[in-house]
Amino acid sequence: MGILYLVRHGQASFGADDYDQLSDLGLRQSVQLGRYFASKNMSFDAVLGGTLRRHSQTLDGIREGMGLATQHSLQWPGLNEYDSDAVIAAIHPEPLTRDTTPENYRHHFRLLRAGLLQWMLGNTQPQGMPSWQTFGQQVVAVLDHVRRSQAERVLLVSSGGPIASAIGHVLGTPPEATVELNMRLRNTAITEFSFGPKRHTLLTYNTLPHLEHLDFAQWVSHA
Repeated sequence: MGILYLVRHGQASFGADDYDQLSDLGLRQSVQLGRYFASKNMSFDAVLGGTLRRHSQTLDGIREGMGLATQHSLQWPGLNEYDSDAVIAAIHPEPLTRDTTPENYRHHFRLLRAGLLQWMLGNTQPQGMPSWQTFGQQVVAVLDHVRRSQAERVLLVSSGGPIASAIGHVLGTPPEATVELNMRLRNTAITEFSFGPKRHTLLTYNTLPHLEHLDFAQWVSHA
């Protein structure tokens, strides 16, 4: 049996013109996760990630924390996030402001939650995106690749949508539950699957062992 560690990227730049880059906090979260792995003498037989900048920056931070100069990783577009703006626009055509006020933040994620559910149910088709079924099949293809590998310990860095889709596939959750799994994933949180030739099994969900110390209490984030 092998273990697959699915890690959501560090905090990105919510409200900025370019969301797809880690904030200073996101970089610190990633390095701290790498330090945690090093403290457990962990190494990985294979490393996979999406092709987005926040995925590669998170992997760079993990490598830095582990003290690794380089480590080969397989970039897989099927691990990329959905377009949240397109998901929201499918149910709310009016443009949203980029204000980072708490109320605007809550409004954004209320709309995202509703938009995701309608996409998953097949009631909307966000512009420029695949159907939810196709999106999920791309994630399952990654899981199948891991299952067929000879690796015993695999690190996968992605985003909330693909990770929630993977969990939903393994557990057979309905769309409503998959949306909630997505919304609750925290930055650099670890979800663990055990895997063998035939299946994956969920071991842990959304854990932050690297941020448990009181010194890191303010480092927990969701966006």
